[in-house]
Amino acid sequence: MSTGEAPRFRRSRIRRGFDRAAPGFSGSDFLYREMARRMGERLDMVRIDPRQILDAGCGLGADRPMLGHRYPEAQWLGVDSSQVLLRQGRCIDLAATGFFRRLLNQGRNARAMRVGADLNALPLSGQCMDLIWSNASLHWLDDLPETFKEFNRVLRVGGLLMFSLFGPDTLKELRLATQLAAPGSVDRTLSFTDMHDVGDMLVHGGFSDPVMDMETLTLTYADPWQALRELKNMGSCVATHFAAHGLTTKRFWNAVIAQWPRDAEGLYPLTFELVQGHAWKMAAKQHEDGRAVVNFMPRPDRPLR
Repeated sequence: MSTGEAPRFRRSRIRRGFDRAAPGFSGSDFLYREMARRMGERLDMVRIDPRQILDAGCGLGADRPMLGHRYPEAQWLGVDSSQVLLRQGRCIDLAATGFFRRLLNQGRNARAMRVGADLNALPLSGQCMDLIWSNASLHWLDDLPETFKEFNRVLRVGGLLMFSLFGPDTLKELRLATQLAAPGSVDRTLSFTDMHDVGDMLVHGGFSDPVMDMETLTLTYADPWQALRELKNMGSCVATHFAAHGLTTKRFWNAVIAQWPRDAEGLYPLTFELVQGHAWKMAAKQHEDGRAVVNFMPRPDRPLR
């Protein structure tokens, strides 16, 4: 998903985009809520009773109530690179409960923590998590293969990784419009990874039995400026991506809108390719140096001494 930027600059720009979106993020994350709902349906198809859950790219922590309802005894750890989103999430939690209710639920509240960190460098020991849940965050990463290896490191054997991300058809109308508005310029629009490539990355990252699927969701707008505002408020760095290269003039965006394809009713469509997947961590079959791992099990009639 290269855009011609050094990864650390891209990470910094994306983090700033979410920092700016934090104050109104809870009112603009409807797409992420829909993705979480669909991920929740996938949980119905697996058997798992986690004690430790890592919410990777947790944002405000909006998925925590649903996960807490499903797994009330589990400890929840939310990790995000945006400290502003993490602080905003804590404020929302405090506003949602009164003093006496928080006092009575201190034990339950102790089961939830938030930590600021990059997902490819988690401040966690190995094999400490049973479930890694990552909703709509992995597509922002340049180093997705390394992130999957890091997820594999912190998952216990038998643990589950469940995630959603955007696929390559996401925002295809806006990508086409920007290319037509600035013909001959370097393509600086965001690109996303194909789900088949994601599946390969999971296998190379040490995961077993990856299951991937994709659905397309198209939103339509009578006002294209509203679509751009919603993208910005969702934390999407589509607008801020162009801002990094000075393409923020109203003249430029008017040129983009003029090239934006419309549907039969004259509305401006925005396509989102929603990719969902899950995979399991199984016992390693070989060491990193290539040596095979051989497990010796005792015979029932001759236990090891």
